[in-house]
Amino acid sequence: MKVSYQWLSQYVDVSGNTASELAEKLTRSGIEVDIVENRNKGVVNVVVGFVKSREKHPDADKLSVCIVDAGQGEDLQIVCGAKNVATGQKVPVALVGAKLPDGLVIKRAKLRGVESQGMICSAKELGLNDKLLPKEIQEGILVLPEDTQIGESILDVLAINDEVLDLDLTPNRSDCLSMLGAAYEIGAILGREVQLPDAEKAEENGASGVKAADRISVEITAKQQCSHYTARLIEGVKIGPSPLWMQNRLMAAGIRPISNIVDITNYVMLEYGQPLHAFDADTLANGHIDVRMAREGEKLVTLDGVERTLEPHMLLITDGTKPVGLAGVMGGLNSEVTDGTTRILLESAKFDGGTIRKTSRQLGLRSEASQRFEKEVNPEAVIPALNRAAALIAELAGGQVASGIVEARSGEHKPVQIEITVGKINSYLGTELSVEEVKSIFGRLNFEVETLEQDGLLVHVPSRRGDITRVVDLIEEVARLFGYDNIPTTLMNVETTPGALTKEQRIRRLTRTLMTNSGLHEAITYSFTHPDQIREFGGAFKSAKPVALAMPMSEERSVLRTSLVPHLLDVALYNRNRNTDDVAIFEIGRVFVTEEAGLTRLPEEKLLLSALLTGKRSELHWTGKPGPVDFYDLKGVFEGLTDYLGIQGVRYVAAAPEGFHPGRTAQIVVNADGKDVVLGVIGQLHPALQQQKDLADTFVLEVELDVLAQLADEQLTYSPLPRYPAISRDMALVVDRKVAVGDLLEQARATAGELLESIQVFDIYTGERLGADKKSVAISLVYRTPERTLTDEEVSELHGKVVAALESGYGAELRK
Repeated sequence: MKVSYQWLSQYVDVSGNTASELAEKLTRSGIEVDIVENRNKGVVNVVVGFVKSREKHPDADKLSVCIVDAGQGEDLQIVCGAKNVATGQKVPVALVGAKLPDGLVIKRAKLRGVESQGMICSAKELGLNDKLLPKEIQEGILVLPEDTQIGESILDVLAINDEVLDLDLTPNRSDCLSMLGAAYEIGAILGREVQLPDAEKAEENGASGVKAADRISVEITAKQQCSHYTARLIEGVKIGPSPLWMQNRLMAAGIRPISNIVDITNYVMLEYGQPLHAFDADTLANGHIDVRMAREGEKLVTLDGVERTLEPHMLLITDGTKPVGLAGVMGGLNSEVTDGTTRILLESAKFDGGTIRKTSRQLGLRSEASQRFEKEVNPEAVIPALNRAAALIAELAGGQVASGIVEARSGEHKPVQIEITVGKINSYLGTELSVEEVKSIFGRLNFEVETLEQDGLLVHVPSRRGDITRVVDLIEEVARLFGYDNIPTTLMNVETTPGALTKEQRIRRLTRTLMTNSGLHEAITYSFTHPDQIREFGGAFKSAKPVALAMPMSEERSVLRTSLVPHLLDVALYNRNRNTDDVAIFEIGRVFVTEEAGLTRLPEEKLLLSALLTGKRSELHWTGKPGPVDFYDLKGVFEGLTDYLGIQGVRYVAAAPEGFHPGRTAQIVVNADGKDVVLGVIGQLHPALQQQKDLADTFVLEVELDVLAQLADEQLTYSPLPRYPAISRDMALVVDRKVAVGDLLEQARATAGELLESIQVFDIYTGERLGADKKSVAISLVYRTPERTLTDEEVSELHGKVVAALESGYGAELRK
């Protein structure tokens, strides 16, 4: 927001404070001022002159010789090269000795033999932003209004002896997107009254004797998106340029003057922070306004000449038959105020900020109006701003204001009242403010205050301060106005507890470390995915309903993921396309699960650990040819994790979930409190999916990390080195191929009991000698007890029991 120092002084007494001093005080009170810009870029001794005559230069086709009255007692002869200079104009004249922003010093000179006693200036030569001026003025000298006083300093005429404060507002301080909002802030800082413009004299300045309600009507169909719509009718207007003082203020705020009607709506918007719009009333069918939502595929050509295709979430201003404007964003070309307009319907309304933001963002139409509506305008400024603009149109455009305001409401603004105690304020700030001091601060902010029992206060927050809704907001206001520098430094007087990680957080960090130490790289992917990826590979939660985003970045990121694997496959494919075929990655992230097609409650978030291996096991080396990764490489990584976490009894049960290879996949199961808990799945991708992704054999793991954390035993147990020797026994068993080796190991452990120290498979053989449906499993068993030395007899007896149990339970035969 650009705040003109001179314009600001119309509302609040700023005497005794320079613009730079005001900027410092504003910044210290919480509203940062980026820069204070002096509009005078170095103009000295430039005045208003009157061109009495213009003759062609005798020796130059492109030069003119002008006789100019600059109020200096005698006429000046000035040679000018501008095409638009003409007799009878009022123009800026740089006298001899004048200085201009580009460093030029004006001297007497002869141009092609003709003496020139000064220079007629363009806007650009005066340091003005000529992009804010009409094109014809940009290309020639600056022509001033006819009523400009000859000899008057151009600094006063163009208000370039002004300074502009550029406020860098935070989103919550939308009240300062107006001159009055800035005036209230300055008034509070300086302790001075704010002078409001007279917004109630619209009909006094040009009443037409016509009732507005007889000519126009207003209706709100979209009641949730528009809570208040007001309109006034002004007839007999004459379109033309706005007065120079208004143009100067608009340009200081960075807005280009267009015409008196448009300039007035922009001026009042900057003054009150309430956007307005003027319609040509003769273009509205029956003078009717209907505020409704757009229909699918409906079109509107906006003021910039672009045809917009509208969507049902966009709010429209219509005349009951056709759209005439995008509410809060931009008017329609079909209702534009033109040079032939004589009747104006002036709009002032309160639109829903979220609706305006969504429309503006989707169409790429960011305007001063939409910026204010997005942040919510002051509901109590709707009518004052309307009356103020109507009065200015009557004054500056010769309009006659029809009596009465036509309006429609769909909701009422509820004033905010907050109870607070001075003790609470002091406890938060560490101050010792009295009740009267706090009431004085609220008074400077123009907040009404009622005194309650003891040190209690009831504060009535004005509607312009929509950012104040809680007690802490009021405390912040006291701190700002009291002065942050005046708040004493005090030590905290509260109980503190040392920070610590939860068990889940510790396990998550430990898992990340162990996976990295196992040679895998961590990946971090989007939580959003394409619906096809969920259908293609939904993992353990494939049956869950995908949660669609309200405003997705793209279709590729339009739903929340239910598995981490699809994005890990994308990472693997990305690397493969760049000649990196060996990929070992993992990710720890959340997926979102719900059984509802339409959400009535938040989806359940589940923390998963996923890993992917593809390519070769190791780099090329002279010691041997590296082989491709397989199921057991990934299984070994996971077993290392579960061993470290102290999770015992993990089993791998053959399974064939969708998306996995039916013969190389297993569910990971662990027994907890007598119940089998499924941790997740591990296995090879289905060959069809591998081929579709153009990947080599790829192995993936996906487990619920939250469940893993619950089962983890963080208590480290240290065992002393064994004092007594161990006795090992090997056996080779021939069993059916369908028998799971894990089941054999579990049976052996259960039979051997505590004397079995370890058991390990060291060979699996299949061949014609055994038969097509048989396999040989070689197992090594180590027996030991920490209490004594075992004898061969008791080990042989125990080992025999193990063999017998395997023979009876699984039909195993000792291989001979």
